[in-house]
Amino acid sequence: MSKRYACALYLSFLTLPVLAQTTPEPEPAPAAVEAADAVPATVVVEGRRPGPGVWKVSKGDHVMWVFGVYSPLPQKMEWDAARVERLVGKSQEVLTRPGARMEVGFFRGLTLLPTAIGIDKNPDGATLHDVLPADVYARWQVLKGKYIGDDDGIERRRPIFVADTLLSKGLSKSGLTQNTGVEEQIEKAAKHNKVKITSTTLSMDVDDPRALMKEFKKSQVEDVACFTKTLERLEGDIDAMRVRANAWANGNIAEMSSLDYAERDKACNDAIFNSQFAKNAPAFQHLPERIRANWMKAAEKALADNTATFALLPMKNVIGPQSYLADLQAQGYTVESPK
Repeated sequence: MSKRYACALYLSFLTLPVLAQTTPEPEPAPAAVEAADAVPATVVVEGRRPGPGVWKVSKGDHVMWVFGVYSPLPQKMEWDAARVERLVGKSQEVLTRPGARMEVGFFRGLTLLPTAIGIDKNPDGATLHDVLPADVYARWQVLKGKYIGDDDGIERRRPIFVADTLLSKGLSKSGLTQNTGVEEQIEKAAKHNKVKITSTTLSMDVDDPRALMKEFKKSQVEDVACFTKTLERLEGDIDAMRVRANAWANGNIAEMSSLDYAERDKACNDAIFNSQFAKNAPAFQHLPERIRANWMKAAEKALADNTATFALLPMKNVIGPQSYLADLQAQGYTVESPK
């Protein structure tokens, strides 16, 4: 779910909580100032890098190569995609990474644009000062000054949208980027080799997207936890993010396997999925499980139909407790990690 979708896809933005609270203007906490000013020790790698190897899923003579994508990555890294491009060229199908989106026709989408205006604003004209606890607001002020600067307009946006902006700005100033271009390179290689590209994105059916958007605009969403996790990442996790980015860039499988890739995602997703708004919308019911099942269905079909398939998965779904590959292994497929 991302605010990068247009029109009705604004609905996919739903992701966080607001604990409405009116407090006096606080002074920045010394600890927060110190943490925000700390300089990460890890140097972000630069130049041409191999990236991680691929995981091999097989049954009989049918194989699926799984590539783990990750963000953020070093800004000045150039990914050496030669190995992956060769595998893509030898495959009959490429599966995109899993996700979800709302399908709305172009002309219908245009009619939704007036409804989308202001969807990122807090209900009833509230500001971040109104909806954030005093200590969280103090920490936000420190990081806002460091990474965003003067911007009064941002104070009226919902915490979840502010968190996205703050994280992007903070990463950029730390030598990292969320716009990695890795998936685009893989899809370009597939098109060049005339390899079929299959989307594993789950389509979400909404009977009345206009009404859903209006409901979201007037609803309080519990996104303080997501916002707070974002502050924590920028206050104390930048160095760890650099370590993760370097591990991906250098293809260090052992180091990648020891890292936690869930990070702030769970807090932000829970804010949406556990909100009353989402609970009342059938399209959001059991969405993570449906996204996972949709990818599994596509993967098993590809493995049955093709002698060679190439698939993309977020790294957190390749290794660790959320691994999709563990599900395939449980279904009788052989899974081998890169050497």
